[in-house]
Amino acid sequence: MFKNLMKGAALVAILACSPASANEFADGLNALAKNQIKAFAQSADVVAAIKAQNAETAGYDEAEILKLDNKWRAEADADSQPMIDGVLARPASEALAKIREDSDGLYTEIFVMDAKGLNVAQSDPTSDYWQGDEAKWQKTYQVGPDAIHLSEVEEDESTQTFQSQVSMSITDPADGSVIGAITVGVNVELLP
Repeated sequence: MFKNLMKGAALVAILACSPASANEFADGLNALAKNQIKAFAQSADVVAAIKAQNAETAGYDEAEILKLDNKWRAEADADSQPMIDGVLARPASEALAKIREDSDGLYTEIFVMDAKGLNVAQSDPTSDYWQGDEAKWQKTYQVGPDAIHLSEVEEDESTQTFQSQVSMSITDPADGSVIGAITVGVNVELLP
């Protein structure tokens, strides 16, 4: 326990002395993205789920997207959550939840987005349905294949861990085109 406290104190000191945009763990996070995360992001189940949702949401305009996002946000605080439960019950969501559970705390959350930035699958409920207005989607999906975006390291108050969100584009293995994106919360204290 003392070792963990010292490690946490060292992380606080690093973060306090770093420029706001720096991520001291970038090398480890990029390596994780290019290997482990890419492997499950490009799995057949995830790719199929994105492609199916892209076919469904291709014609959605901003008004429809905002309507869905507002519905999701309202459900996030409600007892009844049919929209959220529907996404969590998808096989791809169940697979992501298993990956998170099997990571021994390395991954704190995993979610996949479609070509509009809408949630396709997730290990845990997100606070909103539309990620298309955020850097995690804009700096991956809109950039192209092999794009990786790292968020700043922040303390997650609910888990008392320091984490960074690693986001990357997901491509269609058939032609290499970008079809969606993935975001993975990574506990930087557990980086290999």
